[in-house]
Amino acid sequence: MIQVEYPKFAHQIKTLDQKEQIFDPFRKIWVRLTPEEWVRQNFLQVLVQKQAVPASLIAIEKEINWGETKKRFDILVYKDTKPWLIVECKEMNVPLSENVLRQVLHYNSKLETQYMVITNGNDTFGFNLKNQTPLVMETLPNFVTD
Repeated sequence: MIQVEYPKFAHQIKTLDQKEQIFDPFRKIWVRLTPEEWVRQNFLQVLVQKQAVPASLIAIEKEINWGETKKRFDILVYKDTKPWLIVECKEMNVPLSENVLRQVLHYNSKLETQYMVITNGNDTFGFNLKNQTPLVMETLPNFVTD
């Protein structure tokens, strides 16, 4: 398991139609503040503040198509114009099970990233796929040095 230290960030939160909204500084929009969105917004800050990922190279909740089937990944980081790291976020009370790993593996069969991460905000697991064999990571990859 990877130990993640979440950086401080002054999230902007408001209530609209009796539902909490959080401002996503990456997409520059207000989105509904769900438990999964809270994990996603905090993990994005880890990527930018701790792992040196340029915000401009992050895609959030974009669609992937398999014929008529459409899925959305949570976070995708590009490096050298190619998908580099995919992150699947779950809300804090969702265990990181084999099903979660299968989900991100399925997304990655299309994206072919070097790194995969699954997190629920409490627990985080990462895998290096460089040589086609997933190796469990003890730390998150650093964008500049990896």
